[in-house]
Amino acid sequence: MGEDRIRLEPSWKARVGDWLQRDDMRQLSRFLRERKAAGARIYPPGPRIFAAFDATPFDAVKVVVLGQDPYHGEGQAHGLCFSVQPGVPVPPSLQNIYKEIERDLGIPRPDHGHLVAWARRGVLLLNAVLTVEAGRPGSHQGKGWEGFTDHVVETLAREREGLVFLLWGSYAQAKGRMVDARRHRILRTTHPSPLSAHRGFLGCGHFSAANQYLVRQGGAPIDWSLPPLAPDPPGQP
Repeated sequence: MGEDRIRLEPSWKARVGDWLQRDDMRQLSRFLRERKAAGARIYPPGPRIFAAFDATPFDAVKVVVLGQDPYHGEGQAHGLCFSVQPGVPVPPSLQNIYKEIERDLGIPRPDHGHLVAWARRGVLLLNAVLTVEAGRPGSHQGKGWEGFTDHVVETLAREREGLVFLLWGSYAQAKGRMVDARRHRILRTTHPSPLSAHRGFLGCGHFSAANQYLVRQGGAPIDWSLPPLAPDPPGQP
């Protein structure tokens, strides 16, 4: 990925930006350009591919939530895992996340799925794969994004202390191999998808457990509530 196309938040660019200059990432960049030239609709829009990093600078990260790849429907994805743009119905997996937060912390479920407030409070909402084609879930898996996001997780785990990693489902849990459980809190359960949520996610207590750990580390807990939607300032994810 050429330097002119990288729009990575400075604290992240200083730590993982060099990875984007690797040959495999240049091949990924060519793949994305070729697919776009062939008429493929790629989500999220280009300026929001790295939105998770823009919203949560490196030193602000307290909790890491790992998703798989972006939503593939029109107008849904905007660069934060599990989050959708304003006006889009709350997807089923996110409905289950809200249900567990309500059960665990007593926080009422919001009427939207825009999670930018969490990101700005220190929750890195990171997909393993950062792009997808319209109507084709998983279409950009195995093209190079996984190596980059592995590097992101490994860098966080190495350079930071006392983070919480919420690993929901086998895909997210695979990235847990790079995290030292002696230095961070790793919480694992099934994916919040309706297909698997009742096999562990619902009732997992991850949100209260994450906050208890953060407080024990001398930090502040995450406010998992979401305010009513207001227009984002220009240029924000």
